[in-house]
Amino acid sequence: MTEPVLRIDGAALRLRGRELWQGLDLEIQPGEFVAVLGPSGSGKTTLLRAVLGLQQLSAGRISVAGRPVRKGSTHVGYIPQQRPFPLGTNMRARDLVALGINGTRFGPPFPRRGDRARVDELLEAVGAARFADDPVGSLSGGEQQRLRIGQALVDRPQLLLCDEPLSSLDLANQRAVTNIIDRERRERGAGVLFVTHDINPILGAVDRILYIAGGGFRLGTPEEVLRSEVLSELYGAPVEVIRAGGRLLVAGIPDAEPHHPHHEHHHDDDEAGVF
Repeated sequence: MTEPVLRIDGAALRLRGRELWQGLDLEIQPGEFVAVLGPSGSGKTTLLRAVLGLQQLSAGRISVAGRPVRKGSTHVGYIPQQRPFPLGTNMRARDLVALGINGTRFGPPFPRRGDRARVDELLEAVGAARFADDPVGSLSGGEQQRLRIGQALVDRPQLLLCDEPLSSLDLANQRAVTNIIDRERRERGAGVLFVTHDINPILGAVDRILYIAGGGFRLGTPEEVLRSEVLSELYGAPVEVIRAGGRLLVAGIPDAEPHHPHHEHHHDDDEAGVF
């Protein structure tokens, strides 16, 4: 048996008196692509924070590449949401990627032989070589997001954590970013845990879905999870999954998470959305 790149056993997490989820078991194998869906406040981003070692679980344990989770693990690459750099940001594209290599070291930008070659390799891999010497503030959102992926791939991580990396991108850039991530897991065997509010741009790449809602969750293939009866049970309200033109639309999702008696209602920084 291959060692999972991510293993979550009996995990539970309470935030400000509210239980986001409990009894969560999840294994991600090398090269597996798992999407995380759910409404705002369901704990999607908090789950990623727990895997990054930034959020302590209420119960259970997490291991990455067979070792207990810890902050700063080189086995994990993190791709955040797209947030534009100010127009006046003069740092070059290649320097932004280089921070992933030497951002925690003292000394000049390329203190080790081979660092520059690695940056060039990463720029090429994410399709950013043509604007490698341009100021990052002059680049489009899609181009900036390619650089963030380059940073995440510096240590050849076994697990890629993606927190809404397609938000604010147009369809063409959504497709391009998805293809880069999908290629990394197919060619190099990286596992992917991908938080999103819209399944459609990544539907062709997803192996399984973890859907979190109402303090519960479902885990399975897209065909098993994205069904009207499954989501209606999770939300405790009628939810309809509509398939049209190769896309999915979920209708009838409540505006907010159900209020649980004796639990304080709190939203984390997940994005709301319907796919």
